[in-house]
Amino acid sequence: MTHREAPGGTTGGSRDRVLVIVPAYNEAEAIGSTLGDLARQRPDLDVVVVDDGSADATAKLAAAGGAVVLRLPFNLGIGGALRTGFRYAVRHGYTRAVQFDADGQHDPAAIAALLDAVDAGADLAVGSRFAGHTESYEVGRVRAGAMRVLRVLVGTVAGQRFTDTSSGFRGFSGPMLAFFAASYPSEYMESVEALLLAAVKGYRVVEVPVSMRQRTEGAPSQRRAALLYHYVRVLLVLAANATRRRGRPAALPGLASGAGAS
Repeated sequence: MTHREAPGGTTGGSRDRVLVIVPAYNEAEAIGSTLGDLARQRPDLDVVVVDDGSADATAKLAAAGGAVVLRLPFNLGIGGALRTGFRYAVRHGYTRAVQFDADGQHDPAAIAALLDAVDAGADLAVGSRFAGHTESYEVGRVRAGAMRVLRVLVGTVAGQRFTDTSSGFRGFSGPMLAFFAASYPSEYMESVEALLLAAVKGYRVVEVPVSMRQRTEGAPSQRRAALLYHYVRVLLVLAANATRRRGRPAALPGLASGAGAS
């Protein structure tokens, strides 16, 4: 892995700052506008882009956009890219972080809601596309059905109801960052496994209603056949975890409605 270090050394003034972690794979079409939007709306946040072995100009454009860039020598998948970002956050002393997509679907204005939940005591704050909003986020019929099944199974195993198990718009506390730096799942659809893992390990997990945009540039990385395989794999993971459930994590006072806890 190669990278461009953040100004100020390994810890600098980052201990009270927030790191935005942006995993990116062949996102040259979108990364420039995504980082520009972040810089305009949240110039107070540090940004690291983890270039996951891209074959295009993603890394070059991310650096031009002002981000610290971590370049992986080959494609590890989003789980490996995120774990790299979590390790960077821990090594550089960040106590909070936000996961943010490179494709422009996430709204920088919603970052505040995730950080508010973390500051209120959550370890993992999940930005939900389907909680508390009247507007619709378009999802294909097959994918919508699979997402419903995942919601039911994750809720059963975790003992906590979630409306958006696969959201990649998330906020993390310091302890959550440290845990995921060592233990974040590596397979595609790792977001579902990570949510379950955090819940069964007793970390405080909440959902926060957020608006998300439809992808306007670039292309999704997974084709339908591959996506079906990963859904089946996650279902098997959930089934295995159902036999090892450790009980429901403690509820977080004042955020139960946002979490969608049953």
